[in-house]
Amino acid sequence: MACSTNGPDLHDTPAPASWRIALPHTVAAVPVARALVRTALAEREHAADSDTAELLTAELVANAVEHTAGDGPIELVVELMPTGCRVEVHDPDPVPPVDLTLPHPPGEPDPWQEHGRGLLLLRALSSSCGHRPTDSGKAVWFRLPVVPAQRRPVV
Repeated sequence: MACSTNGPDLHDTPAPASWRIALPHTVAAVPVARALVRTALAEREHAADSDTAELLTAELVANAVEHTAGDGPIELVVELMPTGCRVEVHDPDPVPPVDLTLPHPPGEPDPWQEHGRGLLLLRALSSSCGHRPTDSGKAVWFRLPVVPAQRRPVV
């Protein structure tokens, strides 16, 4: 006797996948991180928004490079799950990022300034974000949900 289901079979659900890579503590790490996220999402045909994932990853990596001392590597961790993706950037500085999970202080970032909008973008575009201590410093992370099929661009 055959069994029918109303949704995807358990065997059709993609297994979680993760990537972890050490990046140089230089601005050269930013395009490498973007490329890794783009490739991971495309390779697994993941339904999270690749453009947003790349943008937010670039912000996290750029912040880690700019705001942490030393020349030791930073680490990028990308996790793809059936419900979405999670990206973490590990750096050697244990000090948490200012205002990441708090409402923005009075006054909006100046649109003419080069800096000051990265964490605002992170809070506005991710489904959640935060930071946590690690044995060697901290990890700053964000999550993006899977984009529903009806809202994905046709390729």
